[in-house]
Amino acid sequence: MASPPSVEPGQETLPLFFGVDVGGTNIKMGMVDDLGNTLVYEKIPTNETEGPQRYMERTTEVLQAMCEKVGRPMSDIAAIGLATPGTMDIEGGILLEPHNLPNSYNFPIRDCLSKLTGRPVVYANDANAAAFGEYWLGSGKEFRSMVLLTLGTGVGGGIIVDDLLIDGEHSHGGELGHIIIDFSENARTIPTGQRGHLEAYASGTAIIKRTHEALAGDLQKESSLHARIDAGEQLSPLMVAQEADKGDTLSLHIVMETARYLGIGIVSLMHTIDPGAVILGGAINFGGHEEPLGRKFLERVRQEVKSRAFPVPAAQTVIDFARLGGNAGYLGAAGKARVVSHRDSLNS
Repeated sequence: MASPPSVEPGQETLPLFFGVDVGGTNIKMGMVDDLGNTLVYEKIPTNETEGPQRYMERTTEVLQAMCEKVGRPMSDIAAIGLATPGTMDIEGGILLEPHNLPNSYNFPIRDCLSKLTGRPVVYANDANAAAFGEYWLGSGKEFRSMVLLTLGTGVGGGIIVDDLLIDGEHSHGGELGHIIIDFSENARTIPTGQRGHLEAYASGTAIIKRTHEALAGDLQKESSLHARIDAGEQLSPLMVAQEADKGDTLSLHIVMETARYLGIGIVSLMHTIDPGAVILGGAINFGGHEEPLGRKFLERVRQEVKSRAFPVPAAQTVIDFARLGGNAGYLGAAGKARVVSHRDSLNS
């Protein structure tokens, strides 16, 4: 998803920041002003097999080119926000064992980028950075506190309270997909073997697994999913959504059951944090506000929350879809760098 500039060079509000969102496939970068406007945006392949030193060098080359494009020296950048997947040591600035960056284990990525660019670098978990993006500029910008749940292959997320992103003592804060929603002996497992985590029920991987199980029990083959799978298509959350949208009973059950599981997890988060809003991001939103199925999914989540939560948070906590899509990561990384830079300026 390309992000067109939202302000023309010369009209920006200083200071300026870079946001860098490193993924297993691509690295997204944006130059952002103090109001969150994007001046210039770029995306390059990560080419992670080259190793982290090389993809950070290529990132720096692109950042330099972005500065030249808007006629600004790198020294005009107050700070750079860097977001990567976990596991990580945020305080130490080290990538530890990120599962989708297998050649980057135990790499001091924050200090590497800072040395290459000559600018201070603020480090964040990628899901937490996305949460901060939605908090600063997206669906959470009207609230003092917010929780973001990202629904994709897994379930990630982030927690923000009064501009503070909750990283945690061991850099594991905001691992929202791993709250427990089922404590039974036969609870579903995540790939690492732990049982009962939200991710085992509400992720894209979980949707596929649960759907396969439901199809195996559909002895009369009444679901329209059978025909598509028999024709050689691979089952996916998108296929489930498409057939649910056409009225397939089994597919719609899977979507609504996913909403139920998600609502159960959200109640625990609400009772722990009491946020102003819970925002649902990631690729699995069943069309979001733009599609009837997405709206039905969201309403089912809200119904489950209202049936289980204390009356005040049940009535007052906003539950909605995210707005920023794939741009939330670089925007949130820049936003976190902005907060730290302003705080350091006040304390100096």
